[in-house]
Amino acid sequence: MPCQYTPPEWSRPPSPRQDLRYGETPPPSEDTIFTVNAIAAPSATEPLVRTTVERRDPGPRDVLIEISYAGICHSDIHTVRGEWGEVPYPLTVGHEIVGHVTKVGAEVTKHRVGDRVGVGCMVNSCRECANCRAGQEQYCLNGNVGTYASTDRDGTVTQGGYSTHIVVDEDFVLRVPETIPHEAAAPLLCAGITTYSPLAHWKAGPGKKVAVVGMGGLGHMAVKIAVAMGAEVTVLSQTLGKKDDGLRFGAAHYHATSDPATFEALADTFDLIVNTVSAPIDVNAYLRLLRLDGTMVNVGAPPEPLPVKVFTLFSNRRSFAGSSIGGIAETQEMLDFCAEHGIAPEIELIRAEQVNEAYERVLTSDVRYRFVIDVDSLR
Repeated sequence: MPCQYTPPEWSRPPSPRQDLRYGETPPPSEDTIFTVNAIAAPSATEPLVRTTVERRDPGPRDVLIEISYAGICHSDIHTVRGEWGEVPYPLTVGHEIVGHVTKVGAEVTKHRVGDRVGVGCMVNSCRECANCRAGQEQYCLNGNVGTYASTDRDGTVTQGGYSTHIVVDEDFVLRVPETIPHEAAAPLLCAGITTYSPLAHWKAGPGKKVAVVGMGGLGHMAVKIAVAMGAEVTVLSQTLGKKDDGLRFGAAHYHATSDPATFEALADTFDLIVNTVSAPIDVNAYLRLLRLDGTMVNVGAPPEPLPVKVFTLFSNRRSFAGSSIGGIAETQEMLDFCAEHGIAPEIELIRAEQVNEAYERVLTSDVRYRFVIDVDSLR
């Protein structure tokens, strides 16, 4: 059900029914729902506030997760501010979620109580279309069920991870390796897979030259992952302000796109360009940096259209593509890859009451490189 809006009183103490701790399960309910603490957007223009949301009692194949940490994604901000379309307010966002299993349904076989798990950008799909059968649930032809602002299987609006608990079908719950720092694992469920998927699909690896546009939450993960895959990585950022970080993450080169000489020097250079920024850019200028059969793939999602000149594509047989997140199997592959290679996002841990300040700082690129909410501050 939609969350129940309450005034923005961050110090308001939760009721005993809401204050569930690790290892506990919600009390039985005649209407098979229970209430948990959350942060919600009451409208497109108001600050996020502390409130509660209702969760269904776990069904036979459901997993109840006590959330430990929830990452803040730029997509959360676009959504709550109504920049990507109509929003069912009030809404709790958050699709970078890690925590522990506290209850499983009678038919669950993939997860056990106490398991360290994660939830990403979707919580269900049709399971029947060609894309779902191919393990590409993110491209479900009937529309996957997003972790927030979607219609759940019971007809209610899905509410996301800025909350103390969530109930998810076992097939959409990921295993989070213990070697990944718990507080840093959450952004992998969106920023990690969003960049891993195109790098894997377009075969970034030894002998390939990969450029990453932008050095934010997505960009820094793209650099780390592409380097681990064996590619020669170049960062293309507006300024050189984060050059030391980019080189520390393994990039071989770092250039400022505010300097026109950058585009002259790097013409016809890259096999793959991953554009991570959520703002308008001169796409054609970047396309000219691709060598023969090179591809530029967009993972950032600006609200404005990005115009492309077809003749820029004709030259060098270039491609301009888009990529969403990954399917469940690929997301698990990404988590295991990051664990194997010691990859984790750079984060700044915040309390729940700092979320509005964090949003403003994201918009001014004042974070290195991902905010993560310590959900204990919501209990």
